[in-house]
Amino acid sequence: MAKKTSSLAGLGGLVYSTDAGRHCPDCGQPVDACICSRTAIPEGDGIARVRRETKGRGGKTVTTVSGVPLAEEPLKELATALKKRCGCGGSLKDGVIEIQGDHVELLLAELLKRGFKAKKSGG
Repeated sequence: MAKKTSSLAGLGGLVYSTDAGRHCPDCGQPVDACICSRTAIPEGDGIARVRRETKGRGGKTVTTVSGVPLAEEPLKELATALKKRCGCGGSLKDGVIEIQGDHVELLLAELLKRGFKAKKSGG
């Protein structure tokens, strides 16, 4: 289906399209091709917080790293490097790096070595 635009003057832009699914409200591109979210650095205090979690994971322990001041692509590269350093799996969800297992001290040391401000968070 082709792009349909508003016929009202001054209200241009995408009205409805099923071509690429959801579109970014800022740049108008499909979410997968969005250029504004990949280059934007998330707001925060610039401190990476490392914590151990078990809630909602069936009793499995996961170490999470949140608040890393990086855009999406460098954050993916950092997540891959941290998983390799720990020798285990993990994922990147909504700007939070999840590493399988209890690796709080190892991740703190690695983040500090890479020049990030990092601290242990939570219990």
